[in-house]
Amino acid sequence: MEEEVRKLLEEGIRKKLISPGKGELSTFPDGTKVVFHYRTSLCDGTVLDDSRTMGGRSKPMELILGKKFKLAAWERVIITMRTGEVSEFTCDTKHTALYPLVSQSLRNISAGKDPLEGQRHCCGIAQIHSHHSLGHKDLDQLQASPEPLVFTIELLEVLPPGSFQLDVWAMTDKEKLEFVPQIHEEGNLLFKQGKIKEASEKYYNGIACLKNLQMKEHPGDETWVKLDHMVTPLLLNYCQCKLMLGQYYEVIEHCSSLIFKYEGNVKAYYKRAKAHAAVWNEQEARADFDKVLALDPSLGPSVAKEVRAMEERIRSKDKEDKGRYKGLFNYNAPPATATTG
Repeated sequence: MEEEVRKLLEEGIRKKLISPGKGELSTFPDGTKVVFHYRTSLCDGTVLDDSRTMGGRSKPMELILGKKFKLAAWERVIITMRTGEVSEFTCDTKHTALYPLVSQSLRNISAGKDPLEGQRHCCGIAQIHSHHSLGHKDLDQLQASPEPLVFTIELLEVLPPGSFQLDVWAMTDKEKLEFVPQIHEEGNLLFKQGKIKEASEKYYNGIACLKNLQMKEHPGDETWVKLDHMVTPLLLNYCQCKLMLGQYYEVIEHCSSLIFKYEGNVKAYYKRAKAHAAVWNEQEARADFDKVLALDPSLGPSVAKEVRAMEERIRSKDKEDKGRYKGLFNYNAPPATATTG
């Protein structure tokens, strides 16, 4: 233990044991999965991230050792810990330069966004010097002026290679491409079973997987376009789930992005029309329904049904509003009189 602490210190990492773990220290071969909670702080105690509260839920970090994770310091310190141990590691700036990018990805994931959203198509070091905002003031400051960080880590679980299914983010590019059809089919099965939220998560994971691969290609190149064509049906299925879950503005946003790239995508217009109708955007809904009919006249009966339903909802709303405000501006009504008692 003392020898390991000394080695860490020589590398610019100070370890402080808070609570000892149990059992023997693992050998941590490449491919080992470690599950842990972490809290990242500045040296003055300011907390940047905490896995127990990030995104309003307590979700531990999962890491596959040997996969060249951007923050190499985490792998370095984890292999000095026993299961159940809680330790504090103060890491010099040379170990923390990439933390702003790692934190941005983790925050995106906790918010249900693409982990690579907001990151430019370049290596991590290039992004550090690009002066590109990460969308978080504290991370922008840390990126502009790197400083030592304190990582408080609780090691929850150590799983040897081969004892678990790889998460999407830990797969190789080849494994990701092979996995997408499987996850697409799993989403379809969940959808048929009425498990809409679970299906949307499957579709989202498939989309994130393909987007990750796209980041490595130049937009417009043959491979990038091929990947984008694989994203489209997953995104349309995802939007259908979001329609059923009542998240209409997200549907409008995603369908608009599809229409911007593929003007003839009738399904994107149809789903966006239904979302517009649901949030009382009558003019936009009618325009999209008209576009659907122009692209595919065979959908006439379905469109007519949706338009009738929208018009009925609007009539009911207007009637309800009139009833609610009836008499509010009736100037012929006798004035109210004050009473005292």
